Amino acid sequence: MDEKRLIWTEEGRKQVFDSRVFSVWESYCKAPESQPKGETQTFTVIDAMDWVIVVPVINSPGGKQFVMVWQWRHGSQCLSLEFPGGVMEGDENPKEAAIRELYEETGYKPEKLEKIGEFSPNPAIMSNKVHFFLAENLVGDGKQNLDEDEYVEVTLVDTEEATRGMGKEPYIHALMGTALALYNQKKNLNPQTV
Repeated sequence: MDEKRLIWTEEGRKQVFDSRVFSVWESYCKAPESQPKGETQTFTVIDAMDWVIVVPVINSPGGKQFVMVWQWRHGSQCLSLEFPGGVMEGDENPKEAAIRELYEETGYKPEKLEKIGEFSPNPAIMSNKVHFFLAENLVGDGKQNLDEDEYVEVTLVDTEEATRGMGKEPYIHALMGTALALYNQKKNLNPQTV
């Protein structure tokens, strides 16, 4: 593959919006060298902090269960059932953020935590990454430490139920489908037989 035919070169950028969650930039990019015009065009880029999503698993007498959280999503204007997660803070590394977010939202700490993947949530317009972790051997005290504007309710969900429901209400968050796929890949599970 000839990368020069595909790679754009950013020549500058200007911030056009800023909030506590993300900022929006105009990115001025020159077309790949192979293109006859080689002109500069403007693209929109959303800068946000990296996120973490944790797949917490508990072995119960009835089988494996995920620790999940119910929360309201303002974009979709509905409740969503999700794995715990959130934005990395300050100079946290992904593992530190995963441990913190899991404990803040659920009151559980993992004895075993393993990174199972990393994705760009929407590389067409977003610059950040999402780091996925598997948390096992959980120890909980039941105490949440939520942000001031964060309201979540913890629930245990059978892994089979979450697998069957993913992509349908209340499992509407696309990144949870990615997290579940990474979990199944890690455990060598076929989603049809979980």
